[in-house]
Amino acid sequence: MFTVTVTEAVDETDSVKVLRLARTDGRPLDPYPAGAHVDVTGPTGITRPYSLCGSPGDTGAYTIAVKREADSRGGSQALHDKAAPGTRLTVGAPRNLFALAPDAAEHHLVAAGIGITPLLAMAYELHAGGAGFRLHYVARSRAEAAFAGLLDASPFTDRVVRHFGLGRQTAGKVLAEALTGLPAGAHVYTCGPHDFMAHVREAAARSLPGEHIHAELFGAAADPREQGADRPFEVELDTGEVYIVPPGRSITEVLEENGQALDTSCREGICGTCVLRVLEGEPDHRDHCLTAKEKAAGDQIAACVSRAKSARLVVEPW
Repeated sequence: MFTVTVTEAVDETDSVKVLRLARTDGRPLDPYPAGAHVDVTGPTGITRPYSLCGSPGDTGAYTIAVKREADSRGGSQALHDKAAPGTRLTVGAPRNLFALAPDAAEHHLVAAGIGITPLLAMAYELHAGGAGFRLHYVARSRAEAAFAGLLDASPFTDRVVRHFGLGRQTAGKVLAEALTGLPAGAHVYTCGPHDFMAHVREAAARSLPGEHIHAELFGAAADPREQGADRPFEVELDTGEVYIVPPGRSITEVLEENGQALDTSCREGICGTCVLRVLEGEPDHRDHCLTAKEKAAGDQIAACVSRAKSARLVVEPW
């Protein structure tokens, strides 16, 4: 983690604030691949992951967009109310769980609402590399579409298909048509509300295999621990210690209570900070940070939300 200073704070829409963050010590920032996010610790000490939405080649400042959430537990609300030019925040190094496929024949980026943020960085990178892509952007209205003006003025504006004010059913139908009959080498990337991404996944799956469809959750789903009747299981560290994880408690919480500190951040299965290596046992994946392929491999687990299908998991912190 390192300290950054807010150099710009712009109200992009009524509910979205864009912050530019430069290193307080004046040094250049590390470059990052499109789709990456950083953990940001705000003025009230709450840490949340935010996608980097500027041009990945810009090492002068990181750009993030913060939507004020109605049910905010203090993270987005504090950044809206207290982050201004000169405010100091703490951020972690960029991490990428939503990467572009380097071997894709073409790329289809599909965003809804604030889900535009990681896809905007992807559009910058694809345009810079001369790759073929299309960016579909769904919003209730142009006034509620963050970065609408920036996209109009961007060098890739002709690659942007705007679906503003269509309504959910019409927008869904339009997207389904746009994602029908894609060539075998195409990849689809989507970010937005859960039901929106489910619709995009379903539409894209009619012509593409699952590993060609990539999704980035923006905001937590319902608490995975409330999705069904859980049962206790054992978690064993590679050093031999064994602990019982009861219903209603996470692996992370149990390990912390027993003095086994883990790196954690969102605690919602989104950021991937607490992912552990699984040496034995079968994970019950409930996160939104591992890919379908990684979940199928069964050798990793997001300790903050996921559980076990087997009686015991043997894990190794990375």
